Amino acid sequence: MTELGPVAWPPAPIRTDRLVLREPEARDRAAVIELLASPEVGTYLGGPRPRDELEREMPGVPVRRPGLFMVDLDGTMIGRITLTRDTGHIRQAAGKAELGYLFLPRAWGYGYAAEACAAALGWFADALPGEPVVLATQTANVRSMRLAAKLGFTEAERFEDYGAEQWFGVWSPA
Repeated sequence: MTELGPVAWPPAPIRTDRLVLREPEARDRAAVIELLASPEVGTYLGGPRPRDELEREMPGVPVRRPGLFMVDLDGTMIGRITLTRDTGHIRQAAGKAELGYLFLPRAWGYGYAAEACAAALGWFADALPGEPVVLATQTANVRSMRLAAKLGFTEAERFEDYGAEQWFGVWSPA
């Protein structure tokens, strides 16, 4: 996995008490479109993408790439987690591994995001020992701020970007 470092990709599926983190599959296409077209999900991401555009542009199997995990609950995708390096969207993240997460609104409030993100961070800590992970979210996104704190991210700075106050945090493996 060149984006994150010398890590074999894909890893075996990661299992938690309730979830499986795995590579994208053809059966995920409809859920990925639902995720990206959701007004609730898009609230702090510049808005939802038009469903018809997603239907036209998305391949039969959602793109597979190193660092992308689909979160599966009882055989159904409920969200996705990304671990990427230097996506270029925030200067503070340059060269650092960054955690991202999106979950369908029907999966909110059950602890799935915390469980899945903790599993992904645990995998990352084993794969790249001692390397920190960063995360950015709008301060207005209360759920995301709560999740970052629950995962052990600590605030490094706040800044204005994309027309809103952003929170930038760092997680270091224990």
